[in-house]
Amino acid sequence: MVQTRVDEETKAELEKVAREQGKSVSDLVREGIRVVVNHHSSTPRRKWIGVGKHDSGIPDLSTNPKSMEGFGLDRGKRGKRR
Repeated sequence: MVQTRVDEETKAELEKVAREQGKSVSDLVREGIRVVVNHHSSTPRRKWIGVGKHDSGIPDLSTNPKSMEGFGLDRGKRGKRR
């Protein structure tokens, strides 16, 4: 069991949110503790799927206009300017 003291303003805010959410103040405090623990956890965070997964081998792929030449055109039209 954990006990804590909060100022009157914090108590009133917790009670208001608890009413709005249909939860008890204790439920909100437990939820808050879980959020803090997860935020400060030493376990690695989930990675975004696909981010950094593949390497094109071209270091300036996203910034070099030459890399985008013909992008979105039919194969027969690539490299040809109108």
